[in-house]
Amino acid sequence: MLINEYLQLRGAAAAEQTRQETSNKAVETQTADSPFAAELKSLMAAQSGAGNTYAATPTTAEQLEIMSGVNFSRHAVERINQRNIDVLTGGKLQRLSKGVELAESKGSDDALVIVDKTAFVVSVRSNKVITAVDADDMQGNVFTNIDSTVIM
Repeated sequence: MLINEYLQLRGAAAAEQTRQETSNKAVETQTADSPFAAELKSLMAAQSGAGNTYAATPTTAEQLEIMSGVNFSRHAVERINQRNIDVLTGGKLQRLSKGVELAESKGSDDALVIVDKTAFVVSVRSNKVITAVDADDMQGNVFTNIDSTVIM
């Protein structure tokens, strides 16, 4: 192969690489500006524990539902945020979901699902968390209107 042919091939390859990089940047820019991308980044950061404290990133019902498959009442989300209950680490939401499934399989209507040191009162029929209580607030509490308890 002659040097001229080599340089032509190399130039064509460099031009193709530049075109591909430009195309990738355009896609990244479009994706980065979408609300879905912003929400996804937020959820990924929350799940990986990117924040220093839980209270710095309030949790929404939508985020919790996406991550667990269980609905959360406005009251439950308020309690989680007020009490700084960390539900995003240690697979707590996945275990909560599994606990709700177990309660449903046993015919429960309203259950107390305990995950680590957090108690969730759940309406199993509507697949909705009614409230959440952490270990500090659990002492001396009476949980009423439940027909089962699941410890995860």
